[in-house]
Amino acid sequence: MQERLQKILSTHGVASRRASEQMIKAGRVSVNGVIAMIGQSADTAADVIAIDGTPLGNAEKKVYIMLNKPRGYVTTMHDEKGRANVSELVTGSPVRVYPVGRLDLDSEGLLIMTNDGELTHYLTHPSNEKKKTYHAHVKGDVDSAIEPLGAPMTIDGYTIRPAEVRILDKTSDGALLSITIHEGRNRQIRKMCAKAGLSVERLKRVAEGGLKLGNLKIGSWRYLSEAEVAQLKGEQQRTNRK
Repeated sequence: MQERLQKILSTHGVASRRASEQMIKAGRVSVNGVIAMIGQSADTAADVIAIDGTPLGNAEKKVYIMLNKPRGYVTTMHDEKGRANVSELVTGSPVRVYPVGRLDLDSEGLLIMTNDGELTHYLTHPSNEKKKTYHAHVKGDVDSAIEPLGAPMTIDGYTIRPAEVRILDKTSDGALLSITIHEGRNRQIRKMCAKAGLSVERLKRVAEGGLKLGNLKIGSWRYLSEAEVAQLKGEQQRTNRK
């Protein structure tokens, strides 16, 4: 069956579809000995697909992991500054897995990692607007910040949807907030809080879609349950049918 090359590569666990496209652009992928082009299709049953001259093997078993990312780790697999990355925390995985989306260096909490490129594409595509909930320890005038935080706000030229904001606890100089957003733009919550006059001292993602971090220890990971994977894939399939 003919399929786009980037889909084939992601299905085989080589990389996400976006990363696979970059590999094709870089001339690293060939079909039957000829350098592949963006937009090209192939048939794994009839064609010899190779990366850097090495033929593509059989599709890897799909693995789905939830990591409680600590602060101080980047969510790129290779960092030009040599900083610690999340792949170092999941060395016990039977296959190489990739982070779904991002958590910045100073943020912590729930991070999905998988070798399922199609699911990664679905979860990270902006049009799918997966809800993400964070606990933010903030300093500043919380009472005056709640209203602007829960209203439409323009960040980096993009107008985000209203966030769901609750005060979980108050301190002498700030509060612990629960903030649920629909997008996942770069440092979005930190920028939202800055516009509302707050500084973020600590930021932790505690839920994404129907997944909850629960009591998973910092730096630890676990496999997603069959029910959790089925829920994510069910949402993906419903979106694909629209």
